[in-house]
Amino acid sequence: MSSRKSERLINLTIALLATKRFLTKDEIFRTIEGYEGNAEAKERMFERDKEDLRSLGISIKVGELDPLFNDESGYRITPESYVLNLGELNGSDIALLSLATDAWRDVAFSEWGLSARLKLASLGIDSDYQDIPAIAPHIPINNPNFSLLVKAIAESREASFEYLSLEMSVENRKINPYGISNRYGAWYVVGLDIEKNSLRTFRLDRIVGEARVAKVESTYEIPQDFNVATFLDENLFSGSETATLLIRKGKGSQLRSRSNSTIDQGEFDECSISFSNQDSFADLILWHGDDVVVNKPLDLRKTVISRLEQLVASHD
Repeated sequence: MSSRKSERLINLTIALLATKRFLTKDEIFRTIEGYEGNAEAKERMFERDKEDLRSLGISIKVGELDPLFNDESGYRITPESYVLNLGELNGSDIALLSLATDAWRDVAFSEWGLSARLKLASLGIDSDYQDIPAIAPHIPINNPNFSLLVKAIAESREASFEYLSLEMSVENRKINPYGISNRYGAWYVVGLDIEKNSLRTFRLDRIVGEARVAKVESTYEIPQDFNVATFLDENLFSGSETATLLIRKGKGSQLRSRSNSTIDQGEFDECSISFSNQDSFADLILWHGDDVVVNKPLDLRKTVISRLEQLVASHD
């Protein structure tokens, strides 16, 4: 596939995922770079692009712009239809897919992806890129331990490293790594802590120095029902502590989905959300920028403010 067609398919996918309503063909042709020639040529290109996306498991939904009128049909991709049927995966497959996913994210929010986003805005079409599945903005991988741990997962090798705990003490940890994933700007590795004999989560940016991967393969197996994304969601962003947050209307869907209660406060909603890991929860809050404000608890509010002050200081 040519780079030009790849660019067009990426832009088309991003635009149809982000739009809050169906887009007409005319809007698509004006928004997406690469649809050239006369009307018939553009039509043929669009039909081929739809087939290419369908072959990848991405289905474009067709609907009317206004159900009360017999308007021109429109097109969009719903989050529910953005699912790839990957079948059974082994450890090596998962490791390679982790790397491929990161590469896709980098491309989606590079110059290619920005083209579709800016043109949608110029046409006055509402869109929301924070809720696009699998291509949310993130911090690019610059941690040397990422590739080492992916290799350990793929080859079922034990990994050991020095880890900076929340109490700011350095501890020696040894794990059988199960999976690695990104959550709102931070990378985490999940694995069986050999000393504690329980599943634990570690942030890659808290690993001190370089991780060490065993030279021989281990005998451990990753449980068939283990899902690193599910594990992180259940263990990082749920728990016994409760936070009260102000979330701007129409924003913060990741937080809203975990809300125990919601009270209308005008421009914002007051949401009560349970959490267990304050550090990880603060990461999630900060990822939403000024769309989320922490009311309580006070120590969580102080943590978020401190992180923001550090960010400002680093850019002075």
